[in-house]
Amino acid sequence: MRALADPRVRREGQLHWSRWRRDRQAGARRCHEARRGGHRAPADPTPLVAVAVPGTPALTDAGWARVAPLLPGNGRRGKQWRDHRGLVAGVLWVMHTGATWRELPAEYGPWRTCHSRYARWRRDGTWGRLVAALLAPVPPGGPGP
Repeated sequence: MRALADPRVRREGQLHWSRWRRDRQAGARRCHEARRGGHRAPADPTPLVAVAVPGTPALTDAGWARVAPLLPGNGRRGKQWRDHRGLVAGVLWVMHTGATWRELPAEYGPWRTCHSRYARWRRDGTWGRLVAALLAPVPPGGPGP
C-alpha cells in the first residue's frame, strides 16, 4: 500500500522490484522441486492397513532360517538397523491379530520402526518374498516352519 502513496517513479521502481523478486523466487522454487523430484520415493497408491490374517504363521527358528537370507543387510552409513528378527515377528503379530501398529507389544521393538520397515519392504517387494518363503510348503523330511 505504501507503494501506491509514493511518487510515480518510485512506485514503478518498487513494483518492478517486487515483480522481479517474485519471478526469481518462482524460478528458484521450480528448480528446487525439479531437483528434489528425482530423490523422492514413489508414492504408494494403496494405504497400509493392518488386517487380521488368521493363517499368518508365527516366526519360529526354522522359519527364520528360511527368511533371514531374503532380508537386506546393514550396508549403509550411519546408525545401523536393529535386528530384523524381532521386527519381522512384530509385523507378523500385527498381521495375525489385526491390531493397530500402536498396540504392538514392546518386546518386538518400537511400533514406528516395525511399521516403517514393513512399509519399505512392502514397496520394494521384500515383504512379498518373505511371506512366500514362510508360507511355502516344507519338503518332506525338511525342517518345519
